[in-house]
Amino acid sequence: MRRREFIGLASGAAAWPFAARAQPSSERRRIGVLLTVGENDPEAQSRLQPFQQGLRELGWIEGRNIQIDYRFTGGSAERLQAHIAELVASAPEAILVNSTPATTALHRATRTIPIVFGQMIDPVAAGVVESLAKPGGNITGLMDFEYAIAGKWLELLKEVAPSLSHATILWSPSINYAALLREAERTAPRLGIKLASFEVTAPAHFEAAIAETARADNGGLVLFPTPPNAANRDLIGALAIRHRLPTVAAFRFFATSGGLMSYGVYLPDLYRRAATYIDRILKGGKPADLPVQGPTRFELVVNLKTAKALGLDVPLFLQQRADEVIE
Repeated sequence: MRRREFIGLASGAAAWPFAARAQPSSERRRIGVLLTVGENDPEAQSRLQPFQQGLRELGWIEGRNIQIDYRFTGGSAERLQAHIAELVASAPEAILVNSTPATTALHRATRTIPIVFGQMIDPVAAGVVESLAKPGGNITGLMDFEYAIAGKWLELLKEVAPSLSHATILWSPSINYAALLREAERTAPRLGIKLASFEVTAPAHFEAAIAETARADNGGLVLFPTPPNAANRDLIGALAIRHRLPTVAAFRFFATSGGLMSYGVYLPDLYRRAATYIDRILKGGKPADLPVQGPTRFELVVNLKTAKALGLDVPLFLQQRADEVIE
């Protein structure tokens, strides 16, 4: 059941806007959108709908005064490079992008086209902005994490599974996770948890890492926010249930795919806010002068169906704190 529903999307917002691409007009302003999820992945809609709604509220009507060129990679590094080449060659007035790997790849491809990221962990560490207050180049946007959240993920696992003694972090090398890892390592001893980490980018990696975690009793999984983790979320959820491992992740779609819990930023809010930066750029603003914004709204999702399959009782206080409980 949803405790807080995302409402207010205008009529027709759910419809895909691809028809607009076939109606080029010199009167329309042109932007690009690059998402690392698949075109038919519901998570693409969950980002695009609030972004499109935000543009409409600011007076940008797709097919009338703005044209949007959409690209989806589905987690493929090859498609990412191809789509970046296409977008940069088409020279839009701005590009919205959704991930640290895609943003850094765009940064390598162009230093002139304005870029707004809807999600990024640490743009300073990634080298795409000079500072959060003064980005200084052609890129700005919204961060989707504060480092302390890594400790919160471990605390949530321990609350649901008090006997938890070891946890494995699943991550990929495409993003600098040093700050998140440090926070997890700082928190783990206080909770009596021994940490391990696995670099995972392909299905076989997930199977090996999860099987290894399950070799000892009282284990759990922490899914860092990576494109491979997102692309393989159904596999991860199924393997976690098979091996009876409680799992916590950053985004709601992990919990709805069979994971036990998710806690992180409310993504629709980020993409609605990203529309305001696209608007400012189209009206003459420079990314160099637009501060990087942080997350302001978070959500906790608990999957009771998965808890039952794992033989866990989710404490009532945790259910009451949740924004959504899947029954």
